[in-house]
Amino acid sequence: MENYYAALNYTETLENDKDHIMVQIQRHGHKESVTINAMIDSGATEDFIDREVCNKHGIKMIKAKNPREIYLADGKRSAMGPVTHMTKVPMDISSHRELATFQVATLQNHEVILGMPWLREHNPTIDWNDKRITFNSERCTTWCLKSSPVAYAVPEVKALEENLITRFSKIQDPNGPTAKSGQTANDQTVTVKKLCIEARVPMKGSARAPGHDLYANEGTDVPARGEAIVRTGIAIGLPNNTYGQIAPRSSLAVRHRLTTNAGVIDSDYRGEVKVVLANLGDQSYRVQKGDRIAQLIIEKIENRELQQPSWTIPKEGNKDSGARTPQLTKRSRAGRPNQKWKSTRYQQEPSDNSTEEERQQAL
Repeated sequence: MENYYAALNYTETLENDKDHIMVQIQRHGHKESVTINAMIDSGATEDFIDREVCNKHGIKMIKAKNPREIYLADGKRSAMGPVTHMTKVPMDISSHRELATFQVATLQNHEVILGMPWLREHNPTIDWNDKRITFNSERCTTWCLKSSPVAYAVPEVKALEENLITRFSKIQDPNGPTAKSGQTANDQTVTVKKLCIEARVPMKGSARAPGHDLYANEGTDVPARGEAIVRTGIAIGLPNNTYGQIAPRSSLAVRHRLTTNAGVIDSDYRGEVKVVLANLGDQSYRVQKGDRIAQLIIEKIENRELQQPSWTIPKEGNKDSGARTPQLTKRSRAGRPNQKWKSTRYQQEPSDNSTEEERQQAL
């Protein structure tokens, strides 16, 4: 069964603000209750919740019998899918309480999307101009409402900013976070924070790709035989004992002779990720906003402290080193090589007049 998610592209960016509004909801999970902003979208054919949100807040997911792909309005497959799980979550919108059913998907810019199934079930009256939702259906007045039937929308820019704060906030671990990064020693989560709404979260080009593509958040020119610093508009939080490597993209290297410089991100760095693009060619290159400019590869490392040793390195020619170096000369007529041992600590040089017993002792 195909699931068409109309009006959304791969980053769920909506151009028409007349078919969706943002509303504040309170979700009740097994671990905690979380207040977040959901998008009511009349163009969505399903109700969605972000997989990362479920994992973070302990929302139990139920495996679907038949996994489904998600398709855009133009028929292309969406990066949100496939849908392999669903969940049921107690949810409040103002005084309206319900047990909502969601399809679990990989959402980039939204945590919860209330689509046509939710709209048909509750049939609220929505004033798209005044951004007001009134739960006045018979179902809602009988079962869902505790008091006032009216809920008001949240300005979209404010809603998205609040969602970013919630998405990248930390849940306290009972073992306590590390002092520097705020992550526990066993936490291997990689977090990505968008510093502006237009920024794009790194994504893999294929399932087995080693790195996540980094996107330019601005347009700039990389001069011939020169370099330019390109902003990505994101910050990342890496696990302990890892670092991020900013590596060049093969297509840019082959076609335009573009590579990357200064490509190491420390695990405790929380500033904006910037890419130093170096142009080895004879023609300048124009980077457009949204272009894939590099890839982020996360590498494991062994963090070991360096210590100064108590021993010293012997100087060359030091006779007190105790070393013995045999020097082989021409073989004697008896078939044994004539050996002279250089040793000032333990041995004396055997002379030509030494007996066989003395020679054995010298050896």
